Amino acid sequence: MADSKEIKKCALITGGSRGIGRAVCIQLATDHDYHLLINYNSNKDAALETLKFVEEVGGSAEIIQFDVVDAEGVKATLSKWEDDNADAIVEVIVNNAGITKDGLFMWMKPEDWSDVINTSLNGFFNVTNHFIQKLLVNKYGRIINMVSVSGLKGTPGQTNYSAAKGAVIAATKALAQEIAKRNITVNAVAPGFIKTDMTRELNEKELKRMIPANRFGEAEEVAHVVSFLASKKSSYITGETININGGIYS
Repeated sequence: MADSKEIKKCALITGGSRGIGRAVCIQLATDHDYHLLINYNSNKDAALETLKFVEEVGGSAEIIQFDVVDAEGVKATLSKWEDDNADAIVEVIVNNAGITKDGLFMWMKPEDWSDVINTSLNGFFNVTNHFIQKLLVNKYGRIINMVSVSGLKGTPGQTNYSAAKGAVIAATKALAQEIAKRNITVNAVAPGFIKTDMTRELNEKELKRMIPANRFGEAEEVAHVVSFLASKKSSYITGETININGGIYS
């Protein structure tokens, strides 16, 4: 069916208000023409600040509030957005939302286990599953999952986070094979120690000794890789996990 209206191509970034998510939003706005959906859960001020940064580099964006864990909430919010934006299509999904609740496994509370698993793993399902049929019909898409060095090598004190991110890595590999024929790629990006709010409490001076590059990474260094994976240039890369960790064994 011919449509005189131009389709507005969009990219959704979950947990886009701060840290790596914010850096990804700014980089995507710099490198691409996508209209960005900057998802946040509770920190609206931070999301609005990200929106301001995106607009400052010439990008187009809006903020969208939902908790990736809440399946019904995700469905309701995204369905309403789609109804309100009938001329738009989400081509790029960056599943970045994640939390840590670190502690030794022997003392881990059940909610610290389930909250971390639910945010990373179920969040990936809730958001990606909502769009997957539309991506398949569109015969084009980029799904990029933010994982972690913890999901590859395991990190003591992070059994819950390592389990969550390891599961997303496995899901990335499986889904990539299911939908590759439709020109949809699914890749994971695994940061090591990156300077963000999440790592602020860590002893950088002590930890950088175990990093061959001898420093923590910058959020922008992660964002450049995500931006590449969101582009047409990455069309023959799928099912991969790209490490950005300064050489830490993984």
